[in-house]
Amino acid sequence: MDLEYWLTELRRRHWTLHLGGPDPRQPDWLAAHFAWPDCADVLILRDEHTATAYRTPAAPDTDLLAPDWVTWVYSHNPIWTLRAVLTLEPPGSPHEPCTLIPAPPACHIPAQGRRPVTIRPLTQS
Repeated sequence: MDLEYWLTELRRRHWTLHLGGPDPRQPDWLAAHFAWPDCADVLILRDEHTATAYRTPAAPDTDLLAPDWVTWVYSHNPIWTLRAVLTLEPPGSPHEPCTLIPAPPACHIPAQGRRPVTIRPLTQS
């Protein structure tokens, strides 16, 4: 399965997409998140070779693209990272990752790299 398959799967599961950089037709980065009641699963694609996914506790004022804490983090190529985040145990599961650790730098998109940003709620198919 290729990258397009996994990005389509994000869409099917109703993740919210974030794009950033000076040209929205050629974004510098792509991020997506899925909001659970008390946390969020987040994916950051920086290029065709580098991606990071993580789960972070989430309150209404949480910056999902620059979390302080995460309970799970995975960095690899985009396909492996998408597979990992989409197969992560849901919150409340007995195998859910729940130990808080400081968010590593790979979990952050600097504020100066976020303008302009387009946030698109993905529609149902």
